[in-house]
Amino acid sequence: MTFSIGYRRKIQKFIERLPADTKERLRKSIQSLAENPFPQGVVRVEGYKDYKVFRICIGDFRILYLVDYTEKFITIINIDKRSKVYD
Repeated sequence: MTFSIGYRRKIQKFIERLPADTKERLRKSIQSLAENPFPQGVVRVEGYKDYKVFRICIGDFRILYLVDYTEKFITIINIDKRSKVYD
């Protein structure tokens, strides 16, 4: 079961400004979500009442995302360092 992945332009710009090695790690992690939306270490984020938001950790960075099972679509809602991602 392969999922499609989408994110806003703001997130794409954020990734592009990162160092090459970090950028590559984040991109690989995002692409791996297409095959397995719930990899080892995934955690459901509390504080989102209307949505089930999940989080994966990539070094100091956190990727927050939603999973739509009916459309087989993953929406990346935020990527940032741990200290800023939940703001």
